[in-house]
Amino acid sequence: MKKAMAFGTFDCLHAGHFKYLKRAKALGDYLVVVVARDRNARIIKGKNPLNSEKDRLALVKALSFVDKAVLGDRVVRTWSVIRRHRPSVIALGYDQWASIPSLRKELDALNLNPKIVRVKAYKPEKNKSSMFR
Repeated sequence: MKKAMAFGTFDCLHAGHFKYLKRAKALGDYLVVVVARDRNARIIKGKNPLNSEKDRLALVKALSFVDKAVLGDRVVRTWSVIRRHRPSVIALGYDQWASIPSLRKELDALNLNPKIVRVKAYKPEKNKSSMFR
């Protein structure tokens, strides 16, 4: 079974999130979605999410095409969620901060070697969480 993994905050779910996750699902047979912890969303984005991590997780879990949704690591860039779920492929959103070469280097150091794919944007001029704040 080819397992795909996608990461995000998923605050105020919108069409861009749906397309990103659908495209991630198309990369494998089973999709694990990692929802950012409130603390990590604050660190990465510089602001608090509008919705709690528990609420955002519940919304992502409710999506019919998501096979499993979990909360992310408590500490940014420890990658224990990747070690635990062992995805075959990681789908990064077009606007996610991680660079593929640096992520590849970090995962190689942990003896993890999923394929890393940057998913194209879906109408980013209309579908950006910052626009819904």
